[in-house]
Amino acid sequence: MATATRTATKAKSTLAEVARLAGVSAPTVSKVVNGRGDVAPETREKVLAALAKVGYSSPGQRRVAAPGPDVVEVAFDALTSAYTTDVLTGILDYAAVAGVEVMVSVTGGTSGAGLGPERRAQRMLDQGRAGLIVVTSAFSEAQLSAFRRHGIPVVVIDPQNPPPSDVVSVGATNWAGGKAAAEHLVALGHERIGYLGGPEGAECNQARLHGYMSVLMSHGIAVKPERIVHGKFRSEHGIEGLKRLLSLSEPPTAIFAASDSIAVGVLREARRQGIRVPEDLSLVGFDGTAQAEDSVPALTSVSQPLQEMGRSALRSVLRQAHGEPLDSHRVELATELVVRESTAPPAAPDPSRISRQSASSDGSRPST
Repeated sequence: MATATRTATKAKSTLAEVARLAGVSAPTVSKVVNGRGDVAPETREKVLAALAKVGYSSPGQRRVAAPGPDVVEVAFDALTSAYTTDVLTGILDYAAVAGVEVMVSVTGGTSGAGLGPERRAQRMLDQGRAGLIVVTSAFSEAQLSAFRRHGIPVVVIDPQNPPPSDVVSVGATNWAGGKAAAEHLVALGHERIGYLGGPEGAECNQARLHGYMSVLMSHGIAVKPERIVHGKFRSEHGIEGLKRLLSLSEPPTAIFAASDSIAVGVLREARRQGIRVPEDLSLVGFDGTAQAEDSVPALTSVSQPLQEMGRSALRSVLRQAHGEPLDSHRVELATELVVRESTAPPAAPDPSRISRQSASSDGSRPST
């Protein structure tokens, strides 16, 4: 009992010192320590700086120090794609070797539970998480910064937006991958090459797009905005994107899809419209998932080392959790173009098809 009383007294005196250093009241310090959201951001920053200066650790932080296996949380938007399955496989493979427990959470694209950044970070700390791997767009820069301020190691895989400078990220050479895809299509003789990308502002999408654009410009091929269509990394975007590209007066003879899921949607819609791949339309995907190998025809795709990205992310989280130095805050793994059955030289003009188009009374473009 005496020990508990001394511990409580010490904690109170420490919080009083923090309040003095930060120039705030002791109740305000208590709110920050307990993850309350009703504290102004500038006041919170002062309190957090004072807490760090005196070396204060909350009860949740002290529980984390208790012996036991590390528990790392992995947050996904969803677990419905081959991409996420491959990444998770890599994480679980390394976890088995390292003796680490993995807890998977699905955000659905939102941060969930209505918690502010500080309260969510504090809750993770209280749950004893050794670190967090983020494979989701749900966590904002403020949320990621909050995790780091609470001493929770964070690694972001293939971030859609640049994370804070102190947050580690793992990705692939997206620009080089986009360049390789476009170089392959240009080498086959294609000049009208469409791009079906992911979210316009996503960092990985921008890198793939710029790789594609650099190839076209270096070969003197005009980059036409109408041939670039952004959307989600989903098969539905491939379906709608192909319809839009086919409505152009000069539709593309080849398409670079920024994910295998988008490419699968293109294949589905092409089949529905009687468009042959690769005879009428060449197609390149991105990711190198099982979808690419199993599609009909088998999909030419830029392969990302997805399982190694998962393993690398978990290694980086554990090194941070154990206080080990990192070589870099940004890890980029090499991509590789894998050529399969979905690409070929553009078809020669079909005179009979041209004559049918000229004879069309309603002026509509033939379905192929």
